[in-house]
Amino acid sequence: MIEKTKQRVAFFDIDGTIFRSSLLIELVEALVRAEVFPVAAAEGYKSEYEAWWNREGTYEAYIEAVIKTYLHHIKGVHYGVLADVGRGVVAVQRRRVYRYTRDLVQKLKREGYYLIAISQSPKTVLDDFCVQYGFDKVYGRVYELGPQDCFTGVVVDEHLIRNKAAIVNRVFDRNSELTRQESIAVGDTDGDIPLLESVENPICFNPNQTLYQHAKLRHWEVVVERKDVIYFL
Repeated sequence: MIEKTKQRVAFFDIDGTIFRSSLLIELVEALVRAEVFPVAAAEGYKSEYEAWWNREGTYEAYIEAVIKTYLHHIKGVHYGVLADVGRGVVAVQRRRVYRYTRDLVQKLKREGYYLIAISQSPKTVLDDFCVQYGFDKVYGRVYELGPQDCFTGVVVDEHLIRNKAAIVNRVFDRNSELTRQESIAVGDTDGDIPLLESVENPICFNPNQTLYQHAKLRHWEVVVERKDVIYFL
C-alpha cells in the first residue's frame, strides 16, 4: 500500500512521445524563418534529415545534427529574441500531440500523479509547451547566458540532462514526499532505456527498433499510435 503522504510520479519524454515532432527542430526552423539564424544553418542537418526521411539513416543522427547546428548559431542571440520565437512555435504547435499520451497525461493528473517532463529541447520552449498539460516539473537543456543576456553556446549541466536515470534518482533523492511505487515512464527511443529502467511501470510508445527489441526482452508494455488507431503490443 502506498503511504498516504507520498505522491506517485510519472516521467514523460516529450519530443516524439507527446509532441508529434521535435520542439528543437521546430524552434531551429522558426529561427531561420525569423532570420535570427542564417538560411545556411539548415545545411547543418540537411543530409542527416534526408537520410532519415529516406529510411537510410537514423533519427538520432538527424537530431544530433540539429543540436549541433543550434549550439553553433545560438551564440550571441539575445534571450528575449529566443523566447519570443519559442512562444510563437508553441502557439502554432501546442496541439499537435499524440492522442494516447495526451490522454494518459490527463488521466494521471486526475489520479494525483506528479508529472515530470524530460527532453533534450531547450527548457525555454519546453516550459511554454508543458504548462498547458499540467506538468509539475520540466527538465530540458539550459543554455548559458553571457553579457547582455546573450547565449554563449554552452549547455549548463549537460551531463545531467543527457542521463535521464540520473534525473529520476535526483527527483526521488530531493523530494521525500514522492514515491517510486507505481512510478511510470514513457519513452520512444533507446535513449530512454535508462529512464524506463528506473521506474516500476515503463511504457514504450512508438518505439524505434532498438527500444522495441529491448522492450520485448524485458516484457515492457509497447503502445503504437498510427493515424486514429492505438495498438497495444
